[in-house]
Amino acid sequence: MSSQRVGPFELEKRIGKGGMGTVYRARHVENGTLVAVKIMPADLASNPRVRRRFERELSILAKLRHPHIVRCYGGGEHQGQLYYAMELVEKGSLSQLLRRRGRLSWEQAVKFSKQICKALEHAHTHGIIHRDLKPENLLIGDDGKLKLADFGLARDDAASALTVAGKALGTFAYMPPEMIKGEPPLSHKSDLYSLGCVMYRMLTGEKLFQGETTAEVLYNHVEKPPPRVMAKVMDCPVWLDRLVDQLLAKNPDERPRDARAVLVALREVERKERSQSSVVSHTAGGGASSLSVERDVAAVREMLGKKKRRIREPSGTPFYERAWFLAVCLVLLMVAAAWALWPMSEATMYQQAAELMASEDAEVWREAERNFLLPYLERFPEGAHAAEMREFLDRVEMDRTEQRFLKNRNLGRDPRSEGERLFAVAWRYEQFGDRITALERYQSMVNLLSGDDQSAQEDRAFINLARRQIARIEAGGADPSDRRRLVDAALAQADELYRSGDAISATTRWRDVVNLYAGNQELAPQVKYAQSRLDNPAGEPDAKPVGDETE
Repeated sequence: MSSQRVGPFELEKRIGKGGMGTVYRARHVENGTLVAVKIMPADLASNPRVRRRFERELSILAKLRHPHIVRCYGGGEHQGQLYYAMELVEKGSLSQLLRRRGRLSWEQAVKFSKQICKALEHAHTHGIIHRDLKPENLLIGDDGKLKLADFGLARDDAASALTVAGKALGTFAYMPPEMIKGEPPLSHKSDLYSLGCVMYRMLTGEKLFQGETTAEVLYNHVEKPPPRVMAKVMDCPVWLDRLVDQLLAKNPDERPRDARAVLVALREVERKERSQSSVVSHTAGGGASSLSVERDVAAVREMLGKKKRRIREPSGTPFYERAWFLAVCLVLLMVAAAWALWPMSEATMYQQAAELMASEDAEVWREAERNFLLPYLERFPEGAHAAEMREFLDRVEMDRTEQRFLKNRNLGRDPRSEGERLFAVAWRYEQFGDRITALERYQSMVNLLSGDDQSAQEDRAFINLARRQIARIEAGGADPSDRRRLVDAALAQADELYRSGDAISATTRWRDVVNLYAGNQELAPQVKYAQSRLDNPAGEPDAKPVGDETE
């Protein structure tokens, strides 16, 4: 590079290279923050299609905020080079870890798999399919946890696809059959197949299918039944073996429902293994089993009975089989059970809840809800921390409602309440980039639905979500004149997309302008122009953009 500085970042060293650009370790020149900066060379940036893919990766990462997804800090253009900055993760990748260790224990593989599921669930909820899940794209943070990276091939269901139908993308060793065959539409279940391939690699140390040629590997993914993990690794739990086999189903409909279902199944594997191990170790250590329990119960009854004839135990009986020892164990067990069931104090419950709610992981919030928030409010409805605990509950419900809202949007489902409908309208303006109109819509929604009636109670979570968005928009600042500039820029971008051959994206932008602003008198010329382009995209528009008229 001709310069060691890009935007506000000073480049230090190259840490990776891919088809879409080079990644550098960099430092912010003003505050010293260390980041990773991905740069697309100027020669590639001149290609409109490659440029749009890079910009799309940036927009996708900007949508995602999750502990197990590499965080994006924004980007721009510097001397013809596109770039964006992201979280710096320097402990290597899962691929490097597997090269060092060969394979992982099933416990570690399950731990990593749960983290991948959480990342996928978050991405899928936002309509993002990764399409290139592999160990190389799973980075290991300073805390030892995985972070999903490289969304260069990801597809955003909210935008038009940039790849040609039937063109296979991704890495062959982890590619689902439907992607190899080019069978649209791809879905979130394609990522689940890749997850199965990654889990197979972690558990066995081998790739699922290998071959002398790429064609052979691809053929095996499409036609060959996947080998079972237990055929390679004897200590793999049978439940985990079955889950991996289900993930590797050729037919997407036969795979688990979603990443959340896989996460639940992984937790069930751990639970079953703990339960089984507990029984085995307890019995092996001399504890009560189904064979010995009758003898133990009889001994305790004999000792506790009223003036029963005392049976003298043989002098050679081991102490751990004698009645007095069993009685002591029984008493200790009862004391331990009573201690475990003793209710926590109000202060302890609040402290435990506050620690969990400080996490960025919504799954940890739900654990706080189950174990502390709801029990606290049931026991201490007027307690010293009741108001804050209710705020915690509101945050959990907001997250749950937001995830359900995004999922329903991606599935094309109609709103189920007036609050959801009004929130969806405002959210659509915000996604378009019109923060002013979005702010007005959110404020109107809060004013309309706030109250004590039943409908307001049902829409409480959406009202809280609207208030959160209002605070975010106001904190960022916005000028009412931005609305006209935004629409003018959208129309100019649509025209450029059409001229470059991307008629689908151009049509989407024109239609958005018509649908969003059809009733706005201030923007009537822009709406008229967009409608004329929709009616006759190849011909001369019936109206000029306002920017041309005012020059």
